[in-house]
Formats: sequence, C-alpha cells, structure tokens
Amino acid sequence: MVNLKINGKAVCVNEGTSILEAAKTVGINIPTLCFLKDINEVGACRVCVVEIEGKDRLVTACNTPVEEGINVLTNSKKAREARKSNVELILSQHDYHCATCVRSGNCALQSVANDLNIHEVPFTEKLTKKQWNNDFPVIREEEKCIKCYRCVNVCEKIQGLGVWKVLNTGSRTTVGIEGGKDIASVNCAACGQCITHCPVGALHERDDVDKVLEALEDPKKVTVIQIAPAVRAAWGEAFDITREEATVKKLVACMRKAGFDYIFDTNFTADLTIMEEGTEFLTKLTKDPGSLPLFTSCCPGWIRFIKSEFPELLAHVSTTKSPQQMFGAVAKSYFAEKIGVDPKDMYCVSIMPCTAKKFECSIPVMNDACGDPDVDVVLTTREITRLLKVYGVDVPATPEEEFDSPLGVGTGAAVIFGATGGVMEAALRTAYFVVVGENPPLDAFKDVRGLKGWKEATYDVKGIPVRVAIASGLGNTRNLLNAVKKGEVAYDFIEIMACPGGCAGGGGQPIEDGCELAGVRGENLYGLDDIADLRFSHENPEVNAVYAEYFEAPNSHKAHTLLHTDHFHDGIKDYK
Repeated sequence: MVNLKINGKAVCVNEGTSILEAAKTVGINIPTLCFLKDINEVGACRVCVVEIEGKDRLVTACNTPVEEGINVLTNSKKAREARKSNVELILSQHDYHCATCVRSGNCALQSVANDLNIHEVPFTEKLTKKQWNNDFPVIREEEKCIKCYRCVNVCEKIQGLGVWKVLNTGSRTTVGIEGGKDIASVNCAACGQCITHCPVGALHERDDVDKVLEALEDPKKVTVIQIAPAVRAAWGEAFDITREEATVKKLVACMRKAGFDYIFDTNFTADLTIMEEGTEFLTKLTKDPGSLPLFTSCCPGWIRFIKSEFPELLAHVSTTKSPQQMFGAVAKSYFAEKIGVDPKDMYCVSIMPCTAKKFECSIPVMNDACGDPDVDVVLTTREITRLLKVYGVDVPATPEEEFDSPLGVGTGAAVIFGATGGVMEAALRTAYFVVVGENPPLDAFKDVRGLKGWKEATYDVKGIPVRVAIASGLGNTRNLLNAVKKGEVAYDFIEIMACPGGCAGGGGQPIEDGCELAGVRGENLYGLDDIADLRFSHENPEVNAVYAEYFEAPNSHKAHTLLHTDHFHDGIKDYK
C-alpha cells in the first residue's frame, strides 16, 4: 500500500494507483477531458494537471502513479492557472458555437470551461475544417475535435477496427482516417461507439429529424413508427425522469402527441425474428449440421464487420432480416393491405439505439414490400429526444398510452433482444418448445446473460447438445471468429452484437460522459421480461395471427420473400 496526502487529506491506496483514482477515494474531483479508464489514459488534454509539493513540473493525474509520502495539490494557484490555460488553448482550436451543437448542455468541454470560470479565449482562433461524407451515418466535424484520442483508442482497443488514426506531428497533429479516405470506403462498422465516447460534438450521428418533421407535416403520408427494445431502457435519461417513470407506454403517448398515425413495437418483429431464425437454426441442426454454426443477423454493425473482415464466413449468417427491417416489410405489405393504404404512401420510421441502423435501412435490396425502402428513416434515441423537444411535448406530464394493433404486441423474449445474450436466450426458449413440445423453465438459459465479452454454454435439448456462444463488442467478436476459423472452438449457434453490452449500450443511445450504462439498461430490460404477461415468442398472438392470415408458416415462400435477405447480393459494392 502507498500512503500520501491529497490537498492535506491522508490517502492509502494500492501501488500503481493513479493520482486521479486516489483522489476519487477521498471525494476529490480532478477534471478531465480525454480520460477513459483502461482505454484512454494518455494525458493528452492536460486538464487534470496537479502539483506535487517540492517538484517544479506539474503532472497529469490520470496517468501518474502515486508515490509514498507525496503531497498532491489539485487546486494550487499554479495547477489552477495551468489547467485554465490548457482549456483556453483547446477552445482556441475548437468551434465553440455551442447553441447549434448537438452536444450543447451535455458537453465535457463546455462543462469544464464553465467550471473553470472561462469567459473569453485569449488565444487566436485556429480552426481546421475538412470535407466529410454527410450521407454516412457517422459524422465528424474536424473543427470541433479536441485531439483527446478517445475515438482512436475505443475503435482500436474495444472494437478492434482502428478506423481513426493519429495523423501528423507537433502542432499539425490531428485525428482522421489514414490517407484521407472517405469513411464509406474503409472498414467502419458504423457502430457509433466513437460517438458515445467523444467528449464533445466532433462525432455525432447524421441528423434525420428534419426528414421526419417533413413527413409528419405531409397530409398524404401515413406515418408509422416502431420503437426498438433497448430504447425503452434509455429514452427517459434525457428528460430527467426515473427509469420507472420512463415507460415505453409514456413514449408511445409522446409519439402520438408528435403526430404519428400509428405507433408499433419492434418487439413484435423481434418475436417474428425468433420464429424465422429459430426455424432456420433447427432445420440446419437436424438436417444439415455441417452448415453450422449459424450466426445471428440482427445487428447491422456486425453484418458490416463480417462483410469487411471475415467475408469467408458470410455463408454462416442467418438470412433472417433484422427486426427493424422485418417490421418495415410487414408494415408496407400485411398492414398496408389490412388498412387499405398504398404502401408508397406509408412513411415508416424507426427509433433505434443504433447508428448502423441508418445504414441498414438504406441497403438497396431492403425494399421487398413495394419497391420503396421498407424503412424510410431511422432516428436514434438521441434524435427522438430532439424531435419531442421540437414539438414541445411535456414528457413528464404525459400519461401512458397503449401501442396500436396489430403490430404492437411483444413478449418478454423480445424485450431482452436489447441486452447481450438476449437474442440467444429468446431463440433457445422457442427452439426448446418446438423440439420438446413444452416451454422450458424460465431460468433455463440464463447462463448466456452478463457483460462478459465472450460467453459460451452447452444445453441439452431432448438429447441434442446445442453449443452456443455470445460475443458483444467487435474486438471480442474478432477473437471469437479467429478461434472458430482455427478450429479451436466449435459452436452450433452464435449471437453477435457490435456494441459492448448489446443494443443497450448502442451508439445511438443517450450519452453520459465517462459512464458505461449498458449493464444498468440491460438489467432494466431483464426486469421487463420478468413482469411480462407473455415470455415466449411462439405465444405472441399477433405473430401467430400474421402467420395464419399472411405468411402461413415460418420460412414459407412468402416469409422468405419479405422476411429474409441475401447477404451476398445487397447492392453495396464494397465494405472496405
């Protein structure tokens, strides 16, 4: 153990602990901008500088280990003035037109500048602007980048892609894509983890709110919106209401106030996905085991990843569309027929926890219902916050309302799609029923839960051993796929989610700087499963009705036409 003092307070911590972490143990806050524990501890911003008595040079608290007997001063005049000067220098190279920034009010730089009582910048403004592909789901504004390197290390260490690089040296140092390439031409999965870890507004999703506003104002459009499972665990964070108050039924009511004609639940097509994907898996398991493993196909970030990094494994990916794309196809076929509306007059919107979903809905072949895109536009959870504020919806005062029918019923199995392992657990519940003829115990497959990046389990289903694996985060995914290729592991069914913790930690979710909330949100989703009236996808009455009235059976010819896709011929020329 190491004994020291911080601002006169006695502190005793383990050897190797940083000054920043030691200060936290005694309730002393040292401001930071670039720091992300275990991911980005480079001291690039120098906002966390502190003074050690008896030493001339200030040190960065985030990556300086404690020493026996030192006295650290976090707010001496010398440290305070240096910290303020460092932030002023950062501001001189940052476009601080905060009123028009998507991160205004939720920006680490803005917060630190306010805390340091900075009212003007004494240095000459020096902004660098670069062109960007504004059609891509992930947008970068060079003039807002503060060179903290968070995006570089999150993409490299967590996602294993290394899209962002530190470029140039000295005063010309910046962050970007090597060789000045277009973001659409490199191996970016569009997962958005760089966005949720950016402390400022340099990285954000492509804003599509205005497209939705235009559709809502068009009297000829029938507007349909779907709400993804993971959204219900996070949407209320931006409105300062508790998770208990931020129910999905309250969000439904808010959407009606915004003017949507029909509000449906993506849980409906999550259950439909289980019926289709589960049938596909059982068919392969019993009739063509040599074609296994089968990979899930719900996550478009994962699909972009396998196409760019492991195209030789693409044949193992389920042909089942994601719940989002299934919903659009069902809405513009079955539902449009049911209400007597031309599907070309229907405008289908998704609320998703994900930036890659924006890419997915634009894939040329995702137009099976009527030739137009099955899903017209995707809004992230963050964007729906902005849309509700545009309409002046008083969220806390809005009472709950029900989803519309017939695409509004979902089961507990569907809601856990938003947590890592949830798709696997939901699929196993129904696969067990199909094989055994009765529902499994509700805790039968809980081994697949948890935030561990790579999980595995084997289950006996009426004498058939089913070997499963779950990975979340693309770095973990790369490790798993390499092991599969080398023959080091063997599985029958594999669930992959691009974002750590699954959709609950998606790149389109609300941002709380420095906090990883996938676990908390995931537990919320499991809690909703626990209290759901229906817990198995095969018991969803509206799913059973759509089969009886329209698709006949899972994996039928019509189901394959509308609910499945060809990953090899998607109309995209290249993924890197």
